[in-house]
Amino acid sequence: MKALICTAYGPLSQLSVQDVPSPQAGPGEVVIDVKASSLNFPDALMVQGLYQVKPPLPFSPGAELAGVVKEVGTGVRDIVVGDRVIASTGWGAFAEECVVSVDRVMPLFPGMDFELGAALVLTYCTSLHGLKDCGRLQPGETLLVLGASGGVGIAAVEIGKALGARVIAAASSDDKLALCKQLGADDVINYTSEDLKKRALDLTGGKGVDVVYDPVGGAYTESAVRALAWHGRLLVIGFAAGEIPRIPLNLALLKERSLVGVYWGDSKKHDPVGHADNLKQLAAWFAEGKIKPFISERVSLEDTVAAMERLTSRQVKGKVVILPEA
Repeated sequence: MKALICTAYGPLSQLSVQDVPSPQAGPGEVVIDVKASSLNFPDALMVQGLYQVKPPLPFSPGAELAGVVKEVGTGVRDIVVGDRVIASTGWGAFAEECVVSVDRVMPLFPGMDFELGAALVLTYCTSLHGLKDCGRLQPGETLLVLGASGGVGIAAVEIGKALGARVIAAASSDDKLALCKQLGADDVINYTSEDLKKRALDLTGGKGVDVVYDPVGGAYTESAVRALAWHGRLLVIGFAAGEIPRIPLNLALLKERSLVGVYWGDSKKHDPVGHADNLKQLAAWFAEGKIKPFISERVSLEDTVAAMERLTSRQVKGKVVILPEA
């Protein structure tokens, strides 16, 4: 089978598509014929050795996929050959076949195709866990989403609306913000041409926002903290800007603000019941038309590296889906 392979941690350019042996299912595992996988920012960090998870070399990146079960290992129950599934793999999804632990596999939602399924899990589970479980976002509160046109940003915009919040989308260009408005954002901020803090305060009548969803980091985080209301919460999702910000802690003290880390990957282990409930909620919202992954590009395995480079330079809107059979 073909797979995109990382043989050494380093620049994206050293990745290559190779012919490798097909995986076999061990106890508690399934092999999935990958119909679609999707690109996430941690994939690019992982192959550079910059992510908190470092797979043993060589490996194929790719943290989520959708496909058809090809083989099941001993001890696997409730999943059979031929099932249409989605999976949160951690890595290995940028390949024609992938072996996955059965506890990372779930049925494809009713009415959902493989491309949408591949684009759902990481972004929407992260955003729902962050906003509901960590941020305690309430109906009627105001949510400010940074990097709102990216994969997790769009998920946060849609989930914020589904939870009954007023959503302010912040992004770096007018075309990105137009997409956010199309997907339900109530107001927008262009943080390359507007003062983020001032505009957020203006939009809230000086009160400030209740929750900030921040997958960007860098220079915008401190401005976002300063735009928080009394008892406001800033959710630390990631650092797409490439810089981990240093926040003066007096900003937390002044209005009893909270800085809350969000790490969905580990939260599943600590609260599997809550994770299962969140998946049920996402399935219900999808069926109701309240959420739907926005896919901006579909690429082959051979074109994945170029797509990763566009993602890291923040040129991608929504999600890029990889089609291994293309």
